Amino acid sequence: MIKKLTTLIAISVFSAVAVNAAPGDKAPDRDRGDGPYDRLILRGGILVNGEGAPPRGPVDIVIEDDRIVSIHNVGYPGTPILVEDRPKANKGDKEIDVHGHYLLPGFVDMHGHIGNSADNIPAEYVLKLWLAHGITTVREPGSFAGPEWTMYHVERAKDNRIASPRIVPYFGFGMGYGKPITTPQQAREWVKSIVPQGAKGIKFFGARPEIMRAAIDEAKQHGLGTMMHHAQLEVADMNVLVSSNLGLDTMEHWYGLPESMFEDKHIQHYPAEYNYQNEQHRFGEAGKLWQQATPPGSELWNDTIDALKANNFTLNPTFSIYDASRDLTRAMHLPWHQEYTLPTLWEFFQPSRRAHGSYWFDWTTANELEWKQNYNRWMQFVNDYKNAGGRVTTGSDSGYIFSIYGFGFVRELEMLQEAGFHPLEVLRSATFNGAEVLGMQDDIGSLRPGKKADIVVVRENPLANFKTLYATGTFKLNDEGKPHNTEGIRYTIKDGIVYDVVELKKDVKAIVEKAKSDKK
Repeated sequence: MIKKLTTLIAISVFSAVAVNAAPGDKAPDRDRGDGPYDRLILRGGILVNGEGAPPRGPVDIVIEDDRIVSIHNVGYPGTPILVEDRPKANKGDKEIDVHGHYLLPGFVDMHGHIGNSADNIPAEYVLKLWLAHGITTVREPGSFAGPEWTMYHVERAKDNRIASPRIVPYFGFGMGYGKPITTPQQAREWVKSIVPQGAKGIKFFGARPEIMRAAIDEAKQHGLGTMMHHAQLEVADMNVLVSSNLGLDTMEHWYGLPESMFEDKHIQHYPAEYNYQNEQHRFGEAGKLWQQATPPGSELWNDTIDALKANNFTLNPTFSIYDASRDLTRAMHLPWHQEYTLPTLWEFFQPSRRAHGSYWFDWTTANELEWKQNYNRWMQFVNDYKNAGGRVTTGSDSGYIFSIYGFGFVRELEMLQEAGFHPLEVLRSATFNGAEVLGMQDDIGSLRPGKKADIVVVRENPLANFKTLYATGTFKLNDEGKPHNTEGIRYTIKDGIVYDVVELKKDVKAIVEKAKSDKK
């Protein structure tokens, strides 16, 4: 199968033309999930509210329709439940015993594509994997399958006609305009044109400063969010400091950040033979970038942190999507590939000169070591930014580079902890911070009365081990001394609808098995 280059290729002064994979089947009508109930009571769980408070419990949570109406302390660890403190059940109420389970806010994936990397990825596959990993809200960065296809899922997810997280659509800058955007007026015209289509924000890759300024200003007038992958083709004039000063809300990945902290150069030291459309060149040289920036703790390093924080800027690092760069063998042999990875994705991940992110032409020990050093600096900056009071969110960008939907998000949690975040800080980044960027913090992002009933129910303590959130669970000895895999998340509740994760995983496995059978 000839694979298509699924990156955005800059044309002329700016404009971006997406050469995308063929969209898969649209999601079918919802066939999983019970509720919302007139009244649902979760009994005896351990609450982690997502805002940074430590766990507490046991608690009972009362939900009416899709809202939390009350949270009740009903005892103390190691002692019997205080029956007299429990909210009384009325006739017709639904009760779920979650004694000893951890209750977390639904996760917010701030960089989640609904497929569209490889050809023919069914939306159902992606959406159910997200739900199976506790993800109840997704920012769709670019909507590159097209506005109609994306908005089909946005609207049906909104009123729960499909089994899906809620989807917040950001449109790729210039998408559908029909020609390169070369003037500020054209940028404003395009921004105005996407508002009635349902866009909630814009994803940029780069443009001349005067065009970016106009587009961001127009976006703010219409209440649209802005995010940016600072592509190497434009970063010489549009690094992170420049874009944040223009009013950009969020940066994706890390491109453009080290370029903001060059002291002895203005442009990255590319070798003479470098070609951006050679994926190994692109990612091989990217792995050397942080070492070319000012060292941690330097005046410029600290000044950059202060400037970004003053702009109320958000980092969305997506550590996990590049994880294979530092250990390709590990990424290729992850335990979930056999049952959860579609054959079209597996083929897309293989070395190819035509597929974005399939850059394993000759990936060496030296490449991996450079990327490990790259991560050390990158992670230190993100952690320093968080410690200085800057906002960091959690995104996965799965569907590329051996990263699978849902699984990649949990890996991102692990890597934020590796960067130096306390698990409670990781959880805040994965819930409340994302909700805040989306302007949805009054409804989602933490567990409080009045907020939507987006809740993740997991038997094990994820703060002790984020691996317990994987659909495959985590491998350990049980109480009898026998090795086994834990069960992963038990329930994902979105808008008060209770999804049994066992059923979601069964559906995804069936999709993968059918796809494999159809190829024979």
